[in-house]
Amino acid sequence: MSNLDRSPVPSVCGGRGFVVAEPVRELLSPRRVRLGESTEVRRLLPNLGRRMIGAWAFVDHYGPDDIADEPGMQVPPHPHIGLQTVSWLHEGEVLHRDSTGSLQTIRPRELGLMTSGRAISHSEESPRSHARFLHGAQLWVALPDAHRHTEPHFEHHATLPTVTAPGLTATVILGDLDGAASPGTAYTPIVGADLALARGTDVRLPLVPDFEYGVLAMSGEVRVDGVTVLPGSMLYLGCGRAELPLHAESDAGLMLLGGEPFEEELIMWWNFVGRTPAEIEQAREDWTKGTRFGEVHGYDGAPLAAPELPATPLKPRGRMR
Repeated sequence: MSNLDRSPVPSVCGGRGFVVAEPVRELLSPRRVRLGESTEVRRLLPNLGRRMIGAWAFVDHYGPDDIADEPGMQVPPHPHIGLQTVSWLHEGEVLHRDSTGSLQTIRPRELGLMTSGRAISHSEESPRSHARFLHGAQLWVALPDAHRHTEPHFEHHATLPTVTAPGLTATVILGDLDGAASPGTAYTPIVGADLALARGTDVRLPLVPDFEYGVLAMSGEVRVDGVTVLPGSMLYLGCGRAELPLHAESDAGLMLLGGEPFEEELIMWWNFVGRTPAEIEQAREDWTKGTRFGEVHGYDGAPLAAPELPATPLKPRGRMR
């Protein structure tokens, strides 16, 4: 998924200086962003005060949207460097195309994982014949320096491992949870899991104390460590937790995001994650000139034009503000 903001603000993120080294309960409110003609997303990361959770650097939640008489998601070809995209659906389907030749329809609770590495371009769209509702999340994972120039590639995993307890089914999207490991390629210590809870469930989810965590509410009403988290909001939890108490007031869906705090400082601008202003500027120039990122075949429409760079210098700093 692309950041379609025509005046994107550079996000400075990474570095351990602003990691909360103890358990906290920091409720993050979303910023609403238009994505194409008929999709509005709620952007949780980067947030005004919180830029990353582990290596998770970008989180959009969308839907459920009634797109029965709408085109649905229509994101033209656009570029990426230095990150992985994670496509996750609760309802609907998304057709992924990219410049490596991948063509894949992603359906609910299937993992679409694209590693941009040195450079890739892709598009995302609702198929012409699509389900009535569209509901999901799009997330980015920052690649560490050792892997950020790797060859671009796409993975699709239709079957993922689960962890179960009374009233809970946790699907492991990326990394591992309670001994269950996703087949998706991960480059940092990380976890992403989809949690489905039945009404009335009380459960304690095992966590890694060295990880920092956040919980994105997808549907229903849940108390996360005593805090009510409603759909489209996220609770940042800090580090130092061995378990997480959850209580479902209704049938509910959550996404657990966590990982080892990301030590490197980054610059994230538009659809690029880099380390220096020169890298970002070069990526923009290459996309504008039609080099490096390859071509997406089959999308009915022109690629996205890159926005203008900000007048102020791009600078990597830390994880907050």
